[in-house]
Amino acid sequence: MPLAPATPANAAPARQQRSRIPSRRIVVLILVVAGVALCAMAIGLSRKWPFAQARVLQDLREASDSQVQVRTFHQTFFPSPGCTLEGLIFRHSPSAAKPLITIERLTIQGSYLGLLSQRVSRITAVDMVVTIPPFGSGKAFHITPSKTTIAELVANGSVVQFVSSDPGKKPLRFDIHEALLKDVGWKDPLAYQVKVHNPEPPGEVTAEGKFGVWNKTNAGETPISGAYKFEQADLSVYEGIAGTLSSTGKFAGKLSHIDISGGTDTPDFQVKSSSHSVRLTSKFSAYVDATKGNTFLEQVDADFWKTHIVARGSVATSANGEGKTALIDVQSRNAHIEDLLLLFVKEKRAPMSGDVTFQARAELPPGEQKFLKKIKLRGSFGVGGGSFSQSSTQKGVDELSAGARGEKDISKDVQKNDNKDSSKNKNNDQSDPETVLTDLQGQVNMINGIANFSDLSFRVPAAHARVHGTYNLINYKIDLRGQMRVDSQISNTTTGAKAFLLKAMNPFFRKKPKGEIVPVRIGGNYNHPTFGLDLDDKKAQNPPRTTTRSNASQPPPRPN
Repeated sequence: MPLAPATPANAAPARQQRSRIPSRRIVVLILVVAGVALCAMAIGLSRKWPFAQARVLQDLREASDSQVQVRTFHQTFFPSPGCTLEGLIFRHSPSAAKPLITIERLTIQGSYLGLLSQRVSRITAVDMVVTIPPFGSGKAFHITPSKTTIAELVANGSVVQFVSSDPGKKPLRFDIHEALLKDVGWKDPLAYQVKVHNPEPPGEVTAEGKFGVWNKTNAGETPISGAYKFEQADLSVYEGIAGTLSSTGKFAGKLSHIDISGGTDTPDFQVKSSSHSVRLTSKFSAYVDATKGNTFLEQVDADFWKTHIVARGSVATSANGEGKTALIDVQSRNAHIEDLLLLFVKEKRAPMSGDVTFQARAELPPGEQKFLKKIKLRGSFGVGGGSFSQSSTQKGVDELSAGARGEKDISKDVQKNDNKDSSKNKNNDQSDPETVLTDLQGQVNMINGIANFSDLSFRVPAAHARVHGTYNLINYKIDLRGQMRVDSQISNTTTGAKAFLLKAMNPFFRKKPKGEIVPVRIGGNYNHPTFGLDLDDKKAQNPPRTTTRSNASQPPPRPN
Protein backbone atom coordinates (compact mmCIF):
# COMPACT_ATOMS: atom_id res chain seq x y z
CA MET A 1 0.00 0.00 0.00
CA PRO A 2 1.58 3.21 -1.04
CA LEU A 3 2.29 5.77 1.60
CA ALA A 4 0.93 9.36 1.34
CA PRO A 5 3.51 12.06 0.82
CA ALA A 6 4.51 13.84 3.96
CA THR A 7 3.29 17.51 4.40
CA PRO A 8 6.03 20.06 5.03
CA ALA A 9 6.01 21.47 8.53
CA ASN A 10 5.79 25.13 7.33
CA ALA A 11 2.89 24.64 4.90
CA ALA A 12 0.06 25.85 7.23
CA PRO A 13 1.73 29.12 8.22
CA ALA A 14 2.43 29.81 4.57
CA ARG A 15 -1.22 29.48 3.67
CA GLN A 16 -2.22 31.77 6.60
CA GLN A 17 0.30 34.36 5.44
CA ARG A 18 -1.03 34.25 1.86
CA SER A 19 -4.64 34.64 3.17
CA ARG A 20 -3.72 37.71 5.20
CA ILE A 21 -2.24 39.57 2.24
CA PRO A 22 -5.62 40.31 0.58
CA SER A 23 -7.11 41.42 3.92
CA ARG A 24 -4.32 43.88 4.51
CA ARG A 25 -4.66 45.20 1.01
CA ILE A 26 -8.37 45.76 1.57
CA VAL A 27 -7.70 47.60 4.83
CA VAL A 28 -5.03 49.72 3.19
CA LEU A 29 -7.35 50.46 0.29
CA ILE A 30 -10.12 51.51 2.66
CA LEU A 31 -7.74 53.75 4.54
CA VAL A 32 -6.54 55.33 1.34
CA VAL A 33 -10.10 55.96 0.18
CA ALA A 34 -11.05 57.37 3.58
CA GLY A 35 -8.00 59.57 3.58
CA VAL A 36 -8.82 60.87 0.13
CA ALA A 37 -12.42 61.53 1.22
CA LEU A 38 -11.26 63.33 4.33
CA CYS A 39 -8.84 65.39 2.29
CA ALA A 40 -11.59 66.26 -0.15
CA MET A 41 -13.91 67.16 2.74
CA ALA A 42 -11.18 69.21 4.38
CA ILE A 43 -10.56 71.06 1.14
CA GLY A 44 -14.31 71.71 0.80
CA LEU A 45 -14.69 72.78 4.39
CA SER A 46 -11.63 75.00 4.21
CA ARG A 47 -13.41 76.99 1.53
CA LYS A 48 -16.66 77.25 3.56
CA TRP A 49 -15.43 76.67 7.12
CA PRO A 50 -18.09 78.46 9.20
CA PHE A 51 -15.78 79.29 12.10
CA ALA A 52 -13.06 81.13 10.21
CA GLN A 53 -12.62 84.75 11.30
CA ALA A 54 -13.61 86.29 7.97
CA ARG A 55 -16.71 84.10 7.70
CA VAL A 56 -17.84 84.74 11.29
CA LEU A 57 -17.40 88.51 11.02
CA GLN A 58 -19.30 88.54 7.75
CA ASP A 59 -22.22 86.66 9.33
CA LEU A 60 -22.27 89.09 12.28
CA ARG A 61 -22.24 92.11 9.95
CA GLU A 62 -25.15 90.77 7.91
CA ALA A 63 -27.17 89.75 10.98
CA SER A 64 -26.82 93.20 12.63
CA ASP A 65 -26.49 95.47 9.57
CA SER A 66 -23.46 96.97 11.31
CA GLN A 67 -19.73 97.36 11.02
CA VAL A 68 -18.02 94.88 13.35
CA GLN A 69 -14.68 95.16 15.10
CA VAL A 70 -12.97 92.44 17.15
CA ARG A 71 -9.98 92.60 19.45
CA THR A 72 -8.97 88.92 19.42
CA PHE A 73 -10.17 85.81 17.56
CA HIS A 74 -9.45 82.18 18.39
CA GLN A 75 -10.66 78.97 16.65
CA THR A 76 -11.31 75.62 18.31
CA PHE A 77 -11.44 72.20 16.64
CA PHE A 78 -11.58 69.59 19.41
CA PRO A 79 -13.63 68.24 21.00
CA SER A 80 -16.03 70.36 18.91
CA PRO A 81 -15.55 73.04 16.27
CA GLY A 82 -16.14 76.68 17.12
CA CYS A 83 -14.46 79.95 17.98
CA THR A 84 -14.12 82.64 20.64
CA LEU A 85 -14.18 86.39 19.98
CA GLU A 86 -13.21 89.07 22.48
CA GLY A 87 -13.81 92.81 22.43
CA LEU A 88 -16.62 92.87 19.86
CA ILE A 89 -18.02 96.26 18.83
CA PHE A 90 -21.03 96.72 16.51
CA ARG A 91 -21.65 100.16 14.98
CA HIS A 92 -24.83 100.57 12.96
CA SER A 93 -23.87 104.12 12.02
CA PRO A 94 -20.35 105.58 12.08
CA SER A 95 -21.79 108.86 13.36
CA ALA A 96 -23.59 107.23 16.32
CA ALA A 97 -22.45 108.50 19.72
CA LYS A 98 -22.46 104.99 21.18
CA PRO A 99 -22.00 101.53 19.62
CA LEU A 100 -25.11 99.51 18.91
CA ILE A 101 -23.70 96.43 20.69
CA THR A 102 -20.58 95.68 22.71
CA ILE A 103 -19.67 92.15 23.85
CA GLU A 104 -16.65 91.38 25.99
CA ARG A 105 -16.55 87.70 24.99
CA LEU A 106 -18.61 85.71 22.46
CA THR A 107 -18.21 81.93 22.38
CA ILE A 108 -19.60 79.98 19.41
CA GLN A 109 -19.78 76.21 19.88
CA GLY A 110 -20.77 73.89 17.02
CA SER A 111 -20.60 70.20 16.15
CA TYR A 112 -19.22 68.31 13.20
CA LEU A 113 -22.65 66.88 12.49
CA GLY A 114 -24.05 70.40 12.67
CA LEU A 115 -21.69 71.47 9.89
CA LEU A 116 -23.84 69.50 7.49
CA SER A 117 -27.18 70.75 8.84
CA GLN A 118 -26.05 74.36 9.31
CA ARG A 119 -26.86 74.30 13.02
CA VAL A 120 -24.80 75.85 15.84
CA SER A 121 -25.13 74.14 19.21
CA ARG A 122 -24.66 77.18 21.48
CA ILE A 123 -23.63 80.83 21.47
CA THR A 124 -22.75 82.48 24.80
CA ALA A 125 -22.44 86.25 25.16
CA VAL A 126 -20.62 87.64 28.22
CA ASP A 127 -21.01 91.29 29.32
CA MET A 128 -23.19 92.29 26.39
CA VAL A 129 -24.57 95.85 26.23
CA VAL A 130 -27.21 96.79 23.63
CA THR A 131 -27.89 100.51 23.13
CA ILE A 132 -31.08 101.43 21.25
CA PRO A 133 -31.05 104.99 19.83
CA PRO A 134 -34.19 107.19 20.00
CA PHE A 135 -36.87 105.85 17.67
CA GLY A 136 -36.76 107.55 14.31
CA SER A 137 -33.37 109.14 14.93
CA GLY A 138 -31.21 106.72 12.94
CA LYS A 139 -31.17 104.94 9.63
CA ALA A 140 -33.30 101.85 9.06
CA PHE A 141 -31.98 98.31 9.53
CA HIS A 142 -31.56 96.04 6.51
CA ILE A 143 -30.84 92.61 7.96
CA THR A 144 -29.76 89.72 5.75
CA PRO A 145 -31.41 86.45 6.85
CA SER A 146 -29.04 83.62 7.74
CA LYS A 147 -29.51 79.94 6.90
CA THR A 148 -27.86 78.91 10.17
CA THR A 149 -29.99 77.95 13.19
CA ILE A 150 -28.72 78.48 16.74
CA ALA A 151 -29.89 75.76 19.12
CA GLU A 152 -29.27 77.89 22.24
CA LEU A 153 -28.24 81.52 22.74
CA VAL A 154 -27.32 82.50 26.31
CA ALA A 155 -26.92 86.16 27.32
CA ASN A 156 -26.95 86.23 31.13
CA GLY A 157 -25.88 89.49 32.76
CA SER A 158 -26.59 91.60 29.70
CA VAL A 159 -27.87 95.18 29.56
CA VAL A 160 -30.37 96.77 27.15
CA GLN A 161 -30.68 100.55 27.32
CA PHE A 162 -32.94 102.92 25.39
CA VAL A 163 -31.47 106.35 24.73
CA SER A 164 -33.82 109.31 25.25
CA SER A 165 -34.28 112.04 22.67
CA ASP A 166 -33.50 114.45 25.52
CA PRO A 167 -29.68 114.67 25.75
CA GLY A 168 -29.86 115.51 29.45
CA LYS A 169 -31.90 112.44 30.35
CA LYS A 170 -30.32 109.13 31.32
CA PRO A 171 -31.05 106.08 29.13
CA LEU A 172 -33.79 103.70 30.25
CA ARG A 173 -31.80 100.66 31.38
CA PHE A 174 -32.96 97.02 31.61
CA ASP A 175 -30.63 94.65 33.46
CA ILE A 176 -31.08 91.11 32.14
CA HIS A 177 -30.24 88.61 34.87
CA GLU A 178 -30.91 85.54 32.72
CA ALA A 179 -31.71 85.16 29.03
CA LEU A 180 -32.04 81.90 27.12
CA LEU A 181 -33.19 81.79 23.50
CA LYS A 182 -33.79 78.47 21.73
CA ASP A 183 -33.98 77.61 18.03
CA VAL A 184 -32.92 81.06 16.89
CA GLY A 185 -33.31 81.26 13.12
CA TRP A 186 -35.37 82.58 10.25
CA LYS A 187 -37.56 79.55 9.56
CA ASP A 188 -39.42 78.93 12.83
CA PRO A 189 -40.34 80.94 15.96
CA LEU A 190 -37.74 81.07 18.72
CA ALA A 191 -38.52 80.23 22.35
CA TYR A 192 -37.35 82.58 25.10
CA GLN A 193 -36.95 82.59 28.88
CA VAL A 194 -35.86 85.84 30.54
CA LYS A 195 -35.46 87.36 33.99
CA VAL A 196 -35.16 91.14 33.84
CA HIS A 197 -34.97 94.04 36.27
CA ASN A 198 -37.60 96.54 35.15
CA PRO A 199 -36.48 100.15 35.65
CA GLU A 200 -39.85 101.91 36.03
CA PRO A 201 -41.40 101.00 38.32
CA PRO A 202 -38.36 99.09 39.63
CA GLY A 203 -39.16 95.41 40.00
CA GLU A 204 -38.33 91.91 38.76
CA VAL A 205 -39.94 90.48 35.62
CA THR A 206 -39.94 86.81 34.59
CA ALA A 207 -41.28 85.93 31.16
CA GLU A 208 -41.30 83.02 28.75
CA GLY A 209 -42.92 82.36 25.40
CA LYS A 210 -42.34 82.41 21.65
CA PHE A 211 -41.26 85.13 19.24
CA GLY A 212 -41.18 85.33 15.45
CA VAL A 213 -40.63 84.49 12.72
CA TRP A 214 -39.36 88.05 12.12
CA ASN A 215 -41.30 89.84 9.40
CA LYS A 216 -38.68 91.48 7.17
CA THR A 217 -41.07 93.74 5.29
CA ASN A 218 -43.19 94.88 8.28
CA ALA A 219 -41.70 94.40 11.75
CA GLY A 220 -45.03 95.26 13.37
CA GLU A 221 -46.52 92.05 11.97
CA THR A 222 -44.00 89.85 13.82
CA PRO A 223 -45.84 87.42 16.18
CA ILE A 224 -45.15 87.25 19.92
CA SER A 225 -46.78 85.36 22.80
CA GLY A 226 -46.05 84.31 26.36
CA ALA A 227 -46.72 84.73 30.06
CA TYR A 228 -45.13 87.01 32.64
CA LYS A 229 -44.76 87.60 36.36
CA PHE A 230 -43.93 91.05 37.77
CA GLU A 231 -42.82 91.15 41.41
CA GLN A 232 -41.62 93.70 44.00
CA ALA A 233 -42.51 96.72 41.88
CA ASP A 234 -41.87 99.88 43.90
CA LEU A 235 -44.57 102.47 43.13
CA SER A 236 -42.91 105.17 45.25
CA VAL A 237 -40.90 106.29 42.20
CA TYR A 238 -44.09 107.95 40.95
CA GLU A 239 -45.08 111.36 42.26
CA GLY A 240 -47.68 111.15 45.01
CA ILE A 241 -48.13 107.38 45.53
CA ALA A 242 -46.38 104.43 47.18
CA GLY A 243 -46.76 100.66 47.53
CA THR A 244 -45.33 97.35 46.34
CA LEU A 245 -47.11 95.90 43.32
CA SER A 246 -47.14 92.37 41.91
CA SER A 247 -48.76 91.26 38.68
CA THR A 248 -49.23 88.14 36.59
CA GLY A 249 -50.66 87.79 33.11
CA LYS A 250 -50.38 86.48 29.58
CA PHE A 251 -50.02 88.11 26.19
CA ALA A 252 -50.29 87.25 22.51
CA GLY A 253 -50.47 89.00 19.17
CA LYS A 254 -48.04 90.87 16.96
CA LEU A 255 -45.62 93.66 17.82
CA SER A 256 -48.00 96.37 16.64
CA HIS A 257 -50.92 94.94 18.68
CA ILE A 258 -50.15 92.70 21.68
CA ASP A 259 -53.22 91.71 23.71
CA ILE A 260 -52.49 91.50 27.44
CA SER A 261 -54.70 90.27 30.27
CA GLY A 262 -53.92 89.72 33.93
CA GLY A 263 -54.24 91.09 37.42
CA THR A 264 -52.39 93.17 40.00
CA ASP A 265 -52.16 93.15 43.78
CA THR A 266 -50.80 96.03 45.87
CA PRO A 267 -51.33 95.19 49.57
CA ASP A 268 -49.95 98.53 50.82
CA PHE A 269 -51.08 101.11 48.25
CA GLN A 270 -50.91 104.66 49.58
CA VAL A 271 -51.29 108.24 48.43
CA LYS A 272 -48.32 110.00 50.01
CA SER A 273 -50.40 112.92 51.27
CA SER A 274 -52.46 110.43 53.29
CA SER A 275 -51.63 108.29 56.33
CA HIS A 276 -53.75 105.36 55.13
CA SER A 277 -52.64 102.32 53.18
CA VAL A 278 -55.09 100.01 51.45
CA ARG A 279 -55.01 96.75 49.56
CA LEU A 280 -55.66 97.61 45.92
CA THR A 281 -56.39 94.77 43.50
CA SER A 282 -57.31 94.86 39.84
CA LYS A 283 -58.07 92.75 36.81
CA PHE A 284 -57.31 94.21 33.42
CA SER A 285 -57.32 93.71 29.67
CA ALA A 286 -55.22 95.91 27.42
CA TYR A 287 -53.17 95.98 24.26
CA VAL A 288 -49.72 97.38 23.52
CA ASP A 289 -48.19 98.78 20.36
CA ALA A 290 -44.57 97.78 20.92
CA THR A 291 -43.42 99.55 17.77
CA LYS A 292 -44.38 102.91 19.32
CA GLY A 293 -44.39 102.09 23.03
CA ASN A 294 -48.10 102.92 23.47
CA THR A 295 -50.49 101.16 25.88
CA PHE A 296 -54.29 101.11 25.59
CA LEU A 297 -56.40 100.01 28.57
CA GLU A 298 -59.57 98.30 27.36
CA GLN A 299 -60.91 97.76 30.89
CA VAL A 300 -59.50 97.83 34.40
CA ASP A 301 -61.64 96.65 37.34
CA ALA A 302 -60.09 97.94 40.58
CA ASP A 303 -61.23 97.20 44.14
CA PHE A 304 -60.22 98.70 47.49
CA TRP A 305 -62.11 98.51 50.77
CA LYS A 306 -65.78 98.43 49.67
CA THR A 307 -65.36 100.46 46.48
CA HIS A 308 -65.26 99.18 42.90
CA ILE A 309 -63.95 101.38 40.06
CA VAL A 310 -63.85 100.76 36.30
CA ALA A 311 -61.23 102.50 34.16
CA ARG A 312 -60.38 102.72 30.47
CA GLY A 313 -57.83 104.81 28.64
CA SER A 314 -54.40 105.03 27.12
CA VAL A 315 -50.77 105.93 27.79
CA ALA A 316 -49.53 107.03 24.39
CA THR A 317 -47.22 109.43 22.61
CA SER A 318 -48.30 113.04 23.04
CA ALA A 319 -49.59 115.07 20.13
CA ASN A 320 -46.34 117.04 20.02
CA GLY A 321 -44.34 113.82 20.05
CA GLU A 322 -42.62 114.67 23.34
CA GLY A 323 -43.20 112.05 26.03
CA LYS A 324 -46.30 110.07 26.92
CA THR A 325 -49.72 111.39 27.91
CA ALA A 326 -52.07 109.33 30.06
CA LEU A 327 -55.80 109.68 29.29
CA ILE A 328 -57.92 107.68 31.73
CA ASP A 329 -61.72 107.48 31.98
CA VAL A 330 -62.97 106.29 35.38
CA GLN A 331 -66.44 105.58 36.67
CA SER A 332 -68.16 103.81 39.52
CA ARG A 333 -71.72 102.93 40.41
CA ASN A 334 -70.68 101.18 43.60
CA ALA A 335 -68.35 103.41 45.58
CA HIS A 336 -68.23 104.93 49.05
CA ILE A 337 -67.20 108.54 49.50
CA GLU A 338 -65.36 107.68 52.73
CA ASP A 339 -63.17 105.16 50.86
CA LEU A 340 -62.20 107.78 48.28
CA LEU A 341 -61.54 110.50 50.86
CA LEU A 342 -59.42 108.26 53.09
CA LEU A 343 -56.98 107.88 50.21
CA PHE A 344 -56.12 111.58 50.50
CA VAL A 345 -56.55 112.62 54.16
CA LYS A 346 -54.34 112.08 57.21
CA GLU A 347 -57.16 111.89 59.75
CA LYS A 348 -58.18 108.48 61.07
CA ARG A 349 -61.73 108.96 59.87
CA ALA A 350 -62.98 110.26 56.56
CA PRO A 351 -64.60 113.71 56.78
CA MET A 352 -67.73 112.41 55.06
CA SER A 353 -69.50 109.11 54.47
CA GLY A 354 -72.13 107.97 52.00
CA ASP A 355 -72.69 106.14 48.72
CA VAL A 356 -71.33 107.86 45.61
CA THR A 357 -71.46 107.45 41.84
CA PHE A 358 -69.10 109.32 39.55
CA GLN A 359 -67.48 109.50 36.16
CA ALA A 360 -64.44 111.50 35.14
CA ARG A 361 -61.69 111.83 32.57
CA ALA A 362 -58.16 112.41 33.85
CA GLU A 363 -55.30 113.67 31.71
CA LEU A 364 -51.69 113.41 32.86
CA PRO A 365 -49.35 115.08 30.34
CA PRO A 366 -45.55 114.60 30.35
CA GLY A 367 -43.38 117.03 32.25
CA GLU A 368 -41.55 117.62 35.50
CA GLN A 369 -44.42 119.34 37.36
CA LYS A 370 -45.74 117.81 40.55
CA PHE A 371 -48.70 115.47 40.26
CA LEU A 372 -51.43 117.83 41.54
CA LYS A 373 -50.16 120.67 39.35
CA LYS A 374 -49.92 118.48 36.27
CA ILE A 375 -53.09 116.39 36.33
CA LYS A 376 -56.25 117.63 34.60
CA LEU A 377 -59.65 116.18 35.49
CA ARG A 378 -63.21 116.79 34.37
CA GLY A 379 -66.20 114.86 35.63
CA SER A 380 -69.46 114.64 37.54
CA PHE A 381 -70.48 112.93 40.77
CA GLY A 382 -73.43 112.28 43.04
CA VAL A 383 -73.68 111.30 46.73
CA GLY A 384 -77.00 109.73 47.63
CA GLY A 385 -76.87 110.41 51.37
CA GLY A 386 -73.93 111.71 53.33
CA SER A 387 -72.95 112.82 56.79
CA PHE A 388 -69.84 114.50 58.17
CA SER A 389 -67.66 112.89 60.81
CA GLN A 390 -66.06 116.18 61.90
CA SER A 391 -68.33 117.90 64.41
CA SER A 392 -67.48 121.42 63.23
CA THR A 393 -68.38 120.54 59.65
CA GLN A 394 -71.60 118.78 60.64
CA LYS A 395 -72.42 121.71 62.93
CA GLY A 396 -72.27 124.08 59.97
CA VAL A 397 -74.56 121.86 57.94
CA ASP A 398 -76.90 121.56 60.93
CA GLU A 399 -77.05 125.34 61.26
CA LEU A 400 -78.00 125.71 57.61
CA SER A 401 -80.68 123.07 58.04
CA ALA A 402 -81.95 124.57 61.32
CA GLY A 403 -82.13 128.01 59.78
CA ALA A 404 -84.14 126.60 56.91
CA ARG A 405 -86.51 124.93 59.40
CA GLY A 406 -86.87 128.18 61.35
CA GLU A 407 -84.99 126.91 64.43
CA LYS A 408 -82.79 129.51 66.13
CA ASP A 409 -81.40 127.25 68.87
CA ILE A 410 -79.80 124.05 67.64
CA SER A 411 -77.45 123.54 70.61
CA LYS A 412 -78.99 120.18 71.36
CA ASP A 413 -78.29 118.86 67.88
CA VAL A 414 -74.73 120.24 67.93
CA GLN A 415 -74.06 118.76 71.38
CA LYS A 416 -75.28 115.40 70.15
CA ASN A 417 -72.85 115.49 67.22
CA ASP A 418 -69.96 116.61 69.44
CA ASN A 419 -70.50 113.65 71.76
CA LYS A 420 -70.31 111.02 69.00
CA ASP A 421 -67.57 108.49 69.56
CA SER A 422 -64.81 109.43 67.09
CA SER A 423 -63.32 105.94 67.32
CA LYS A 424 -66.28 104.28 65.58
CA ASN A 425 -65.52 102.44 62.41
CA LYS A 426 -66.26 104.54 59.33
CA ASN A 427 -68.56 101.84 57.99
CA ASN A 428 -70.62 101.73 61.22
CA ASP A 429 -71.30 105.48 61.52
CA GLN A 430 -74.96 106.32 62.01
CA SER A 431 -76.01 109.83 60.99
CA ASP A 432 -78.84 111.83 62.52
CA PRO A 433 -81.57 111.59 59.87
CA GLU A 434 -82.60 115.17 60.69
CA THR A 435 -79.18 116.61 59.82
CA VAL A 436 -78.00 114.34 57.04
CA LEU A 437 -76.78 115.91 53.78
CA THR A 438 -78.40 114.31 50.74
CA ASP A 439 -78.40 114.57 46.95
CA LEU A 440 -74.91 116.04 46.80
CA GLN A 441 -74.03 116.22 43.14
CA GLY A 442 -72.08 118.39 40.79
CA GLN A 443 -69.59 118.88 38.00
CA VAL A 444 -65.91 119.54 38.53
CA ASN A 445 -63.04 120.67 36.34
CA MET A 446 -59.63 120.42 37.99
CA ILE A 447 -56.54 122.15 36.60
CA ASN A 448 -53.33 123.43 38.23
CA GLY A 449 -54.37 121.87 41.53
CA ILE A 450 -57.66 123.79 41.77
CA ALA A 451 -61.05 122.09 41.51
CA ASN A 452 -63.64 124.35 39.88
CA PHE A 453 -67.25 123.39 40.68
CA SER A 454 -69.62 124.77 38.08
CA ASP A 455 -72.85 123.26 39.39
CA LEU A 456 -72.69 121.86 42.91
CA SER A 457 -75.96 121.18 44.69
CA PHE A 458 -77.03 119.47 47.91
CA ARG A 459 -79.99 119.12 50.25
CA VAL A 460 -80.34 119.37 53.99
CA PRO A 461 -83.67 119.05 55.79
CA ALA A 462 -85.91 121.96 54.73
CA ALA A 463 -83.38 123.43 52.27
CA HIS A 464 -81.84 122.93 48.85
CA ALA A 465 -78.60 124.70 47.85
CA ARG A 466 -76.88 125.27 44.52
CA VAL A 467 -73.38 126.73 44.64
CA HIS A 468 -70.32 127.25 42.48
CA GLY A 469 -66.70 128.07 43.23
CA THR A 470 -63.33 126.48 43.89
CA TYR A 471 -61.48 124.14 46.19
CA ASN A 472 -57.67 124.35 46.22
CA LEU A 473 -56.14 120.89 46.60
CA ILE A 474 -52.75 122.38 47.44
CA ASN A 475 -53.60 124.81 50.28
CA TYR A 476 -57.10 123.32 51.00
CA LYS A 477 -58.94 126.65 50.75
CA ILE A 478 -62.69 126.61 50.03
CA ASP A 479 -64.61 129.33 48.20
CA LEU A 480 -68.15 128.27 47.27
CA ARG A 481 -71.07 130.68 46.74
CA GLY A 482 -74.59 130.29 45.55
CA GLN A 483 -78.26 130.09 46.49
CA MET A 484 -80.34 128.23 49.06
CA ARG A 485 -84.04 127.61 48.64
CA VAL A 486 -85.53 127.32 52.12
CA ASP A 487 -88.83 125.84 53.24
CA SER A 488 -89.49 128.41 55.99
CA GLN A 489 -89.71 132.17 56.20
CA ILE A 490 -86.48 133.89 55.29
CA SER A 491 -86.46 135.87 58.55
CA ASN A 492 -86.04 132.63 60.50
CA THR A 493 -82.62 132.01 58.96
CA THR A 494 -80.81 134.72 60.90
CA THR A 495 -81.04 136.83 64.05
CA GLY A 496 -80.51 140.39 65.20
CA ALA A 497 -80.99 143.50 63.08
CA LYS A 498 -81.01 141.49 59.85
CA ALA A 499 -83.80 139.35 61.21
CA PHE A 500 -85.83 142.47 61.98
CA LEU A 501 -85.32 143.84 58.49
CA LEU A 502 -86.05 140.50 56.84
CA LYS A 503 -89.24 140.08 58.84
CA ALA A 504 -90.41 143.34 57.37
CA MET A 505 -89.72 141.87 53.94
CA ASN A 506 -91.58 138.61 54.63
CA PRO A 507 -94.75 139.70 52.81
CA PHE A 508 -92.74 140.09 49.63
CA PHE A 509 -91.13 136.64 49.94
CA ARG A 510 -94.46 134.98 50.76
CA LYS A 511 -95.36 135.53 47.13
CA LYS A 512 -92.87 132.81 46.20
CA PRO A 513 -94.91 129.57 46.33
CA LYS A 514 -91.95 127.17 46.39
CA GLY A 515 -90.00 128.81 49.20
CA GLU A 516 -87.65 131.71 49.64
CA ILE A 517 -84.20 131.95 48.06
CA VAL A 518 -81.22 133.37 49.97
CA PRO A 519 -77.52 133.60 49.09
CA VAL A 520 -75.12 131.27 50.96
CA ARG A 521 -71.38 130.93 51.18
CA ILE A 522 -69.03 128.12 52.24
CA GLY A 523 -65.50 129.28 53.02
CA GLY A 524 -62.54 128.56 55.25
CA ASN A 525 -60.40 125.51 54.60
CA TYR A 526 -60.65 121.75 54.68
CA ASN A 527 -60.03 121.44 58.43
CA HIS A 528 -62.16 124.44 59.42
CA PRO A 529 -64.92 125.12 56.88
CA THR A 530 -67.41 127.91 57.49
CA PHE A 531 -71.10 127.89 56.53
CA GLY A 532 -73.52 130.76 56.50
CA LEU A 533 -75.79 133.17 54.72
CA ASP A 534 -74.27 136.06 52.80
CA LEU A 535 -77.06 138.50 52.06
CA ASP A 536 -74.63 141.22 50.98
CA ASP A 537 -72.84 139.08 48.39
CA LYS A 538 -74.29 139.84 44.97
CA LYS A 539 -72.02 137.28 43.29
CA ALA A 540 -73.50 134.47 45.33
CA GLN A 541 -77.01 135.22 44.13
CA ASN A 542 -76.50 134.16 40.51
CA PRO A 543 -74.48 130.98 40.18
CA PRO A 544 -73.81 129.93 36.57
CA ARG A 545 -76.14 127.25 35.29
CA THR A 546 -74.98 124.49 33.00
CA THR A 547 -77.08 123.80 29.94
CA THR A 548 -76.66 120.04 30.28
CA ARG A 549 -75.86 117.89 33.23
CA SER A 550 -73.73 114.75 33.02
CA ASN A 551 -75.24 111.59 34.38
CA ALA A 552 -72.75 109.82 36.62
CA SER A 553 -74.37 106.50 35.83
CA GLN A 554 -73.55 106.76 32.13
CA PRO A 555 -70.35 105.06 30.92
CA PRO A 556 -67.47 107.40 30.07
CA PRO A 557 -66.44 108.00 26.45
CA ARG A 558 -63.74 105.81 25.00
CA PRO A 559 -60.34 107.43 24.50
CA ASN A 560 -59.34 108.42 20.99
